[in-house]
Amino acid sequence: MYEHIVKRNDDWALEGLKRQVQEKGPFFGGVAEPSTGLPSPSHLGTAMFVAIWAAAIVNPDSSLYRSKELLAGLQRGIDYMLASQHEDGTISPPWTNMHSPPDTGFVISGLAQVHELLLREEWPPLGAAASSLRLFLERTVPAMLSGGCHTPNHRWILTAALGFLYKLTGREELKERALQWLAEGLDCTEDGEWTERSNGIYNAVSDIALIYTAEQLDMPELLEPVRRNLKMMAYLLHPDGEVVTDYSGRQDFGVKHHFGPYFLAARWMAQHDGDPELAAMSELAGELLDHPGGLPNNVLTGLLRLPKLKELSIKPAPLPEVYRVVLNKGFNRERYLSDMDKAGHNGVIYHSRLHPEFGAPVARIRNGESSATVMTEGTSFFALRHGAARLLAVQVSSSFGPGFVKMGTLEEKGSGYQLSGSEKKGYYGPVAGEHLPLSSSGPVSPWYLLPHQLRPVTHEQAHEVEAEVQQTEQGWSITIRCRMSQPMMTQLSLVFDGAGELEGEGLQPASSSLRLWSSGIVRYGQGEDWMEIEGASLRHTALGFNNVAYPPGCLTLLVNLLTPYDHTIHIRLSGKGAAKEGES
Repeated sequence: MYEHIVKRNDDWALEGLKRQVQEKGPFFGGVAEPSTGLPSPSHLGTAMFVAIWAAAIVNPDSSLYRSKELLAGLQRGIDYMLASQHEDGTISPPWTNMHSPPDTGFVISGLAQVHELLLREEWPPLGAAASSLRLFLERTVPAMLSGGCHTPNHRWILTAALGFLYKLTGREELKERALQWLAEGLDCTEDGEWTERSNGIYNAVSDIALIYTAEQLDMPELLEPVRRNLKMMAYLLHPDGEVVTDYSGRQDFGVKHHFGPYFLAARWMAQHDGDPELAAMSELAGELLDHPGGLPNNVLTGLLRLPKLKELSIKPAPLPEVYRVVLNKGFNRERYLSDMDKAGHNGVIYHSRLHPEFGAPVARIRNGESSATVMTEGTSFFALRHGAARLLAVQVSSSFGPGFVKMGTLEEKGSGYQLSGSEKKGYYGPVAGEHLPLSSSGPVSPWYLLPHQLRPVTHEQAHEVEAEVQQTEQGWSITIRCRMSQPMMTQLSLVFDGAGELEGEGLQPASSSLRLWSSGIVRYGQGEDWMEIEGASLRHTALGFNNVAYPPGCLTLLVNLLTPYDHTIHIRLSGKGAAKEGES
């Protein structure tokens, strides 16, 4: 595995050198990104390539060990980082976040490790690069002492950066600033879920950042939530190492991500704890690595800095392949939500989200090549992988909201799960005279100056949906119910991976990716794996509602219902004694 990581790092080192801007100007020395054609000083841009280049130069096992050509590229890259650094010490990724302390923090924690490696190598030609890198790091100190964040994970990125700078400079105020952030408390449930529920990206970010914070500030107690999160992730893996992203609160929602970015965190914790399961998780992550990784999670930098991580000292244990668990089952989410009013923010947060779905229950069921997720507080409440056949989401939407109905509760029921979702919608009366602003009696009374929060609610209506998801001998059944007496359009949507094929006599193409379903059995398959679905309905012909969007590149099967309804679909899986095609 180590040899594979070294080879991939060498490949990317050469790729970065090929894309490095050689023309004099503001981008000289930066590495152009394929998506924009421009360099970036970010943790996924030129700063990442500085780490990749340095890891090759100082590593005797690299084919590029002490390469003069690579050293010249490294110095140009560091010069670009210095030229891109603002007077306040921050950097600005070109896509967003101008003068960003957290984006600078990502870079600091990675480049501080690179600085350690350069000093350790004791090769005189590296002296100038090491000095330039230290200058960049020292310039960031004012921003780290004063800078803030946007998102929950940014806090731990900042504490890690502060920790590295504290070790580099010895300035106590850096440690004190880190302790200020840590005094806010750690946002991880007992089962190991971070606020953003981001299994594809930000779990791994929080994990490695807190490992480095614990290491640099000598605070081993910070490892406990990391341990819990990694243990949780053992139940959030599909058979091929893809992680469950069906309910993420960040940009990895519904996007394919594998377990590779967890490698360093799992490896570090496996060695620290002597834990066979974490050792197995690090092995799985290592097998999936196809890229050296952004900062501060650059894999080879981490291995060279801590050589004991190159080889496991404990024997890995088998990871669970057959299980049925409910994550956050014991988390008292309602108690925390009931305290939200006391926080005083009135539900308003700038440039971020409050993430009230944090700690919502999620059920995971795995049996070999079949992997299912039943979830709450997301636009989807069920997802299923059966070998190569991928049902990415089952969603219910209506014209009530309009939009997707989020399931708020989940309870185990026999071999399945009972879910429910409710939403309310009303109308708003006139503002009482004593609350009206002066503008209301002026020549113009703008709508935006009225205190809308003081309007009395009238004619409030409720919409309640129940779902029952049951595992059967042949696969799964999904029943949804709504008792609303007046007719209201509802849509159950089954979203399949676009790489497969969806076939059936009752399908009516509505677009390149949408299919109405009026009758019969349909089959979705990819390769030798397939799912047969029964339970068509076409009570109306709407293709969607406001605030509802179906993903491009997928195949979406629409089951159109009208209230009141009590409707069941059956999913039969290949290899499960399913009926032959065309038989019910």
